[in-house]
Amino acid sequence: MRRRFVVVLLAMIALIASGANAASTTTITWYGHAAFEIGTPNGAVILIDPWLTNPANPAVKENKDPLEHVKKVDYILITHGHFDHVGDAVAIAKKTGARLVTNFELGTNMGKLLGFPKEQMGFDTLMNIGGEITIANGEVVVAMTPALHSSGLGNPFAKDREEEPELAAGGNAAGFVLQIRNGPTIYHSGDTAYFKDMEIIGEQYAPDVALLNIGGHFGMEPAMAARAAASVRVKLVIPMHFGTFPVLTQDTTFFRQALKKQGVPFRQLHPGETIAFEGKRIKPAGK
Repeated sequence: MRRRFVVVLLAMIALIASGANAASTTTITWYGHAAFEIGTPNGAVILIDPWLTNPANPAVKENKDPLEHVKKVDYILITHGHFDHVGDAVAIAKKTGARLVTNFELGTNMGKLLGFPKEQMGFDTLMNIGGEITIANGEVVVAMTPALHSSGLGNPFAKDREEEPELAAGGNAAGFVLQIRNGPTIYHSGDTAYFKDMEIIGEQYAPDVALLNIGGHFGMEPAMAARAAASVRVKLVIPMHFGTFPVLTQDTTFFRQALKKQGVPFRQLHPGETIAFEGKRIKPAGK
């Protein structure tokens, strides 16, 4: 009888441990360009700069609807107003009910000009640089960080009305830091240029993962992106915003070499690929 009790007890402990491990898994999926999906340990789904119809997305290359697989999204975070970052936010929001996290001006004009559901944004999610909000029932703290970039929002009414400006106010471009309970701290740079005060992001948040733009032309050249990685004191870099257009850096070779000199770990994802974390550590493949 005692032996049977011990066996049952050990089985229960194993089950609890297994559940704890499952509950601590965070996933990061790259869809190409600057579009990422973050899955939290408690099951929240966060999209950042959701241009899922970008030409690097495998679904687009296979002539499939990249929005077909989108079933659940809780929050959409947008760093700035350019089309390749606002992307498919409106369609996804209407399909899923996701709430919008971005700066106040951009959110307001996305509602007025693009038809983003106004009831899916508010003072609980619209913010500005220097601020923090808590989302996903307290599981994620989102900080909006500075970025050196522009943020004009394409105005769809300009097409038929000469008096309408081509671009509407999109507030200030930004980056985001996501502090995930029982998970990694993730920094998404948006399209920022390098600036010395990126060191403050490192001092304040010391992110476990940085999603850095490396494509140049509209943002950081690879050498400066490597410098940014060192400035934010990141433990792992995932490059983004490259290869999508001919004017952008087409591969990560130089960036990888520059990072090696900085001693910063590098992980290149292919569009559609997911990396998983147990707590703050990369989850071994197959587990």
